[in-house]
Amino acid sequence: MSPIFVPTDYFRVQELSDIFDDPTKPLEIDLGSGDGDFLVEMAAKFPERNFLGVERLIGRIDKTAKRITQRGLANACVLRLESTYTLEWLLPEHCATRLHLLCPDPWPKKKHEDRRLVNKPQFLDALQRVLLPDGEFLLKTDDTPYFENALESLGHRQDFQKLDWPEDAFFYARTGFEDQWLKLGKSIHRARWQVYNAQRVD
Repeated sequence: MSPIFVPTDYFRVQELSDIFDDPTKPLEIDLGSGDGDFLVEMAAKFPERNFLGVERLIGRIDKTAKRITQRGLANACVLRLESTYTLEWLLPEHCATRLHLLCPDPWPKKKHEDRRLVNKPQFLDALQRVLLPDGEFLLKTDDTPYFENALESLGHRQDFQKLDWPEDAFFYARTGFEDQWLKLGKSIHRARWQVYNAQRVD
């Protein structure tokens, strides 16, 4: 498969077999995958999983694809598309075990808060649609207001349960943005939620 996934039809749900050589592997999705730092390192560390990056900027797509090819990673690819559309329409339901949103645009101005992904019910509904029952949504950001906003927004959702995320819980690659902020002495906030299984009885 090509390191860049280009759907033959953007108006139909894709099969995982259209994207990966082995579609039976657990899928993780990196939204706003940037230059592919996180995507490539995670795919190299966990060859038993598939990793799909979603990114809008062509320069970042090309850079990520080059790195995937150089590392010989058959379990990673990148898609050039808008995040919410990808989750809402392009990917099959309940296909991913984890979804990562790392250092997203914080939209810091008060008048722009409604542009934050975590404030959009449409985006949160799309998360619930794509994640498997008991799948996880993981967020990292250097922006404190964005982080607090995310905690409040997902706290109102009964289909997401917040989980602990200790520093040493599991291997988790850094993004280029995270390294940049840490070098500047900024703190990185992180949070992790699990999707409720609508079929289970608590």
